[in-house]
Amino acid sequence: MKSITDIFIRYPVLAIVVNLMIVLLGVRSAQSLPVQQFPKLESTSIVITTIYIGASAETIRGFLTTPIEKAVSSIGGVDYIESKSVAGSSQITIRLKLNHNATQALAEVNTRLQQVRRELPAEAEPSVVEIQRADRPYASFYLSFTSNQWDIPQLTDYLTRTIQPQLTTISGVQRVGVEGGRTPAMRIWISPNKLSELNLTPGDVYGALRRNNYLAAIGRVKNDSVQVDLLTDTDLKTADEFRDLIVSQKDGAVIRLGDIATVEFGSEEAGMVAMYRGKEAVYVSVWPLPGTNEIEVANRLNDAMAKLKPNLPGHMEMNLAYDATRFMRDALSEISKTLMETIAIVGLVVFLFMGSIRTAIVPLIAMPVSLIGATILMYLLGFSLNLLTLLAIVLSVGLVVDDAIVVVENVQRHIREGMTKIDAALLGARELFGPIVAMTITLAVVYAPIGFQGGLTGMLFKEFAFTLAAAVLLSGVVAVTLSPIMSAQMLSASGKEGLLTRLVNRVFDAVQQAYGAMLVWALEVRWAIAFATLLVAFAAAPFYIMSSKELAPVEDQGAIAVMLKASPDSSLKSSVGWAKVLADKFSVMPETDYMWALVGSNSGFGGIITKSWHDREKEHMRSTEAMVPQAFGIASQIPGLQPFPVLVPPLPGAGSFDVELILKSDLPVEQLTVLSEQILAEASKTGLFMFVDTDLKVDLPQAQVVVDREKVADLKLDLASIAGELGVLLGGGYVNRFNYFNRSYQVIPQLAEEDRQSASSLMDLKIRTPSGQLIPVSTFASVVPKTAPRVLSRFQQQSSIQIQAAVIPGIPGLTKESGLRKIEEIVQQVVGPTAALDYAGESRQIRKEGSSLTVTLGIALALIYLVLAAQFQSFRDPLIVLVGSVPLAISGALLLTFLGLTTVNIYSQVGLITLVGLVAKNGILIVEFANHLQEEGLSKWNAAIEASKTRLRPVLMTSAATVFGHLPLVFVTGPGAEARNSIGIVLVAGMAIGTLFTLFVVPCLYVLIAGSKRSSAAT
Repeated sequence: MKSITDIFIRYPVLAIVVNLMIVLLGVRSAQSLPVQQFPKLESTSIVITTIYIGASAETIRGFLTTPIEKAVSSIGGVDYIESKSVAGSSQITIRLKLNHNATQALAEVNTRLQQVRRELPAEAEPSVVEIQRADRPYASFYLSFTSNQWDIPQLTDYLTRTIQPQLTTISGVQRVGVEGGRTPAMRIWISPNKLSELNLTPGDVYGALRRNNYLAAIGRVKNDSVQVDLLTDTDLKTADEFRDLIVSQKDGAVIRLGDIATVEFGSEEAGMVAMYRGKEAVYVSVWPLPGTNEIEVANRLNDAMAKLKPNLPGHMEMNLAYDATRFMRDALSEISKTLMETIAIVGLVVFLFMGSIRTAIVPLIAMPVSLIGATILMYLLGFSLNLLTLLAIVLSVGLVVDDAIVVVENVQRHIREGMTKIDAALLGARELFGPIVAMTITLAVVYAPIGFQGGLTGMLFKEFAFTLAAAVLLSGVVAVTLSPIMSAQMLSASGKEGLLTRLVNRVFDAVQQAYGAMLVWALEVRWAIAFATLLVAFAAAPFYIMSSKELAPVEDQGAIAVMLKASPDSSLKSSVGWAKVLADKFSVMPETDYMWALVGSNSGFGGIITKSWHDREKEHMRSTEAMVPQAFGIASQIPGLQPFPVLVPPLPGAGSFDVELILKSDLPVEQLTVLSEQILAEASKTGLFMFVDTDLKVDLPQAQVVVDREKVADLKLDLASIAGELGVLLGGGYVNRFNYFNRSYQVIPQLAEEDRQSASSLMDLKIRTPSGQLIPVSTFASVVPKTAPRVLSRFQQQSSIQIQAAVIPGIPGLTKESGLRKIEEIVQQVVGPTAALDYAGESRQIRKEGSSLTVTLGIALALIYLVLAAQFQSFRDPLIVLVGSVPLAISGALLLTFLGLTTVNIYSQVGLITLVGLVAKNGILIVEFANHLQEEGLSKWNAAIEASKTRLRPVLMTSAATVFGHLPLVFVTGPGAEARNSIGIVLVAGMAIGTLFTLFVVPCLYVLIAGSKRSSAAT
């Protein structure tokens, strides 16, 4: 027994059993794999929201945001902390590191909040803490509900009572919200004139409501045999009961709430309004748990909707307004289609090069065994079927047949030389066992650095790398176990080949003769060839530097996210108006299906949902990237509206804008505002950006109530009681709650809208002094108008400006990375070279991940060199293989990125790493056989020529299978096509160019560098 391959040739049943076991286990594993868009990647934020009604943004920042930030800053797993302080509320966002345990972090945050609570103002409400997806500030699903009979409060109440509880029980759902609705409330519209006439104050009304609308549980009575719960009717339930509430009794006269206020069963103030297809609606938002499989959640949600629909009132309509998994499903379907096309093309190529169905069956059998077998490792490691693992399987289709092709070709060569089929299989398999092991390990080890890389790239491509490595390793197993015995059984004996086989053989013989002649010439000018190789290798550097770079290609996900800002004094009514106008105007674009939106008084967000990819492709419509400039132009025509249409990020964990640059500074707001305006002006001049904006805007109109403290002291008043009295009328806060059909709703006393039109009306309100006298506020206070910042931002506990921008699509060479670089240059010009810069969103990913795969490429090359050195027992031979193939292939691939056919991104860089292993296989075949020929007595010159000519056919066949097998990736269209195009272009170009040059460069380097391998017997 001269080789392990002999065992499987002499015991064919063993070979068949081993491979059938791989297939059976693989099928079972594949059935158990979950399906999702990306590998499990938990990009999570913890959001802390604290309400302090009536406080200015400066007060919020000083008394809430700063102490809470300090308290939570030292918890584990934090990437960065940012905060927004606006009038009345503080929002702190803790961005966790990828895949950090959010539940553990949440527990730590709650502990720190309890510790810091005593330092916060007593009037501030308890902080609300939520876990949210960091890469998506909105829900994954929005269900739209409309009714032609019910008003919005009625619809909201129905959804809250009936729909929301049922959807909350869906497995994998974190929370379900009702958005754009108006919750029922008891509204008490107080008349300041009637208060004054009846000598009452807002505090009297507030106190009466507190004392007389109270749900009491006074206990129970019991004796030896029974016990009885005691109930009291102390709470108010209807508007009539509230109207009859006694506020005061003076001189025998009873003053009821209805005498001084209009009482009605209404709703809370509308914070946002939901719009669906240009009409007002109410949304039910569904937020999956971070890290959960959203496709599975979507399936359960669709099942729940199907059960809900028959039970809805006849006048109500339910629609799925937004579904984040729409793109995921279509992209997975497209890549599955690409897989089928790739298998068919590779099968056809193998058949044409083999010239016989019987011969082609041998490598084609290796394809399903290797691909199906790879799912065993996927299952054991907890992987899923996602866009990247399916891409790995697509790429491996052209690779897993390589080893089997080499075996078949070698066995067939020996048969043509006159050996019996069994002897040819034994000798052919023995000769190739070493090279197959080397080639398989070489290609598998290429992906090891990717699999063990950290950060977003490592977490995304770990499953890709290990899946592809598993398929390649299994192809090697098939090549040494099943392919030799199949070759012995399936190949035709010499002289019995079919017509097509003989034709293919004659073509290859002619090509081989021509190649031999050209190779002799190349060896004669080998020093010139070596010098030219160095020049081509060095060309890779400028190609790389001058190529456009981005984190990931822009993808058409069938939606355009639209964020909207209006002037700070804009009303909700005006916002609803421009939302309707936008829906009408966006519908002019033929690609638009509909628009959905949630709008507030001065901001909103939503999106344009396009027609399906198939419909747009059939009617030659534009991509979403091409639509964005028109959408921006349409929205910009509405006066007072600032639109931000952006594409959905192609990778998880990204933010909302193309560029998100943070300038940290402790300068006063006034100086930061000047810097912000200068940066915006300079960026706008470049003509590279569709829009540029910052979050620092000092344009919020405010009216500061200036209190004369001496007069307040003279009147024996105190500021707390004054603030309390005015807060009742103006704040819109609730006193307590009332019961309505077994649910509690707020009781809200407030001035009627007509009595709070301007800040000056505040001066006419009256306050009671301790002596019982009613005096107007103007006695001790005045109103001074001022302008304040809309929001005060902090990043990593420093005051900051966030610069947000979107690059103009379609400009050659302009990417998100180059846009970020330009904004960085502008900030450093305006602020100075010492500007403290930081990043958020996709810009942070670009700066952290941008060059990580370049280092990985270097590690992969080092690993391949070490593997080959061990295989060849030489430090020279690996240099011949790598120098003779890798630089040429990489330069060929980067030529296309330089020409703008794709960009340098994480997909194309993974393609370059894959290319290293692919082209190295060609060199291994030639060098290994040349060494063998030297050992048999040939000189280096003759060994190089003979090895190159002998291995020409397997090299061309395996390279053709790879190139043609990856062509579907180059020409594919549809959802997710951009990423597949990028990796396909790199592989096809690099493999085609690399193979062409390798056939001449490797023999030349072999003659120049290789040591003598002639055995003593030969000499």
